[in-house]
Amino acid sequence: MNKIQRQIEIKNRRASFEYIFREKFIAGIVLMGSEIKSIRLGKVALSDSYCVIQNGEVWIRNLQIQEYEKAKHYGHEPIRDRKLLLTSHEISKLEKKLKDQGLTLIPLCLFTSEKGWAKLEIALAKGKKTVDKREDIRSRDIAREIGRKLKK
Repeated sequence: MNKIQRQIEIKNRRASFEYIFREKFIAGIVLMGSEIKSIRLGKVALSDSYCVIQNGEVWIRNLQIQEYEKAKHYGHEPIRDRKLLLTSHEISKLEKKLKDQGLTLIPLCLFTSEKGWAKLEIALAKGKKTVDKREDIRSRDIAREIGRKLKK
């Protein structure tokens, strides 16, 4: 993956708690003009969104980008399917891996590159069970306790 400097970064905080990430990809998004302006203002909600593959194309669903107030009649719908831009090799690789049981495509982070293009970091992930979540909480608590003791 290329090292891309991120100007604006909107993260899906719930994703790391709900899923175990297997592989990450960076995809471009097909947007309208008013959508990119709303993204630059940070008016995006990633928490309930997910990705699907249909007819050899990757789409993101339930990505909520609020309407741009100054767009007037050239505005956009806040929730709609948006096409993601990936290479055909990456799409075929994702299709093969999604056929495995329990894997899904979820968005992790929406950001803008140096050139101002909106990019989406997506991950091939598997859902965590409650036992895994408890282990994560326990390890965070232990790390926090160690940090406190080292400060003293």
